[in-house]
Amino acid sequence: MNLEFYKPKNTLLQKYIEGFYFIVEDSTSDPLIYRTFPNNYVIIAIAQNIALTHRDGMMIITPSQENNIVSNIIYRYNTPIEISYLKLINEITIYFKPLGLNSFIENVDFFYSKDHTRKIEFDPYTDFKPEMEKIFNITNRQKQIETLELYWLSKFREKDVSLAEELIQDIEADAKITELANKYQISRQYLSKIFQKNVGKSPSEYRKIHRFRRSIMEKNKAKNLTELSCDNLFYDQSHFIKDFQDLTHNNPKFFFKNVDTEKENVWLFI
Repeated sequence: MNLEFYKPKNTLLQKYIEGFYFIVEDSTSDPLIYRTFPNNYVIIAIAQNIALTHRDGMMIITPSQENNIVSNIIYRYNTPIEISYLKLINEITIYFKPLGLNSFIENVDFFYSKDHTRKIEFDPYTDFKPEMEKIFNITNRQKQIETLELYWLSKFREKDVSLAEELIQDIEADAKITELANKYQISRQYLSKIFQKNVGKSPSEYRKIHRFRRSIMEKNKAKNLTELSCDNLFYDQSHFIKDFQDLTHNNPKFFFKNVDTEKENVWLFI
């Protein structure tokens, strides 16, 4: 698969964007199917000249004779998504950090209020699709990256999300919701509302996915799965196994045997 992952070069963008990858069109390629697993990034997928079908946890991408730009946002998923390509197409996918998109979109909660189980079109600016079309048509990869970064920098507007940042830090440290409500002197309901508006999911969803993702990163440091579960704030090994089954539809042993967790993108190829 012609897949390349890049970290932002611009130091400002590094604060907000984890990275982006490019898939390059290849009319001779075989069909490609893989599963991607829940994470706390906000994902913007932009593709050129395609038809996209979304149903029952699957995205089916096929080349189209129509000249178009199809762009979608994925901000919340709790089970694997199966991605199926009939042929490889031109695609740029951007991984925004949990609060990253907030500083580029005036009302990011407009997207977070939509039904996350359905396809959500992402077209936030009048020049978005025309500029993405231009970027796809740049043949030099480094120039393409530079132009993509300059575009996002042109949309940057720093926003105060300090309360949401503190809540994320506390949730990642496994603080309980009641404790946080008391700490910030707000109701549990208002705390959850702040989280949903700024992050796109509930605190409990974020915590569950954070534990899962951290355990993947820490896998090679642990002697066994029992140690891995204890080191990553799971109550016990049964809790660890249950969360893995919920989020991957597989048990941890199968997952770690079949998925290359050293890659930037943790995918299961089918």
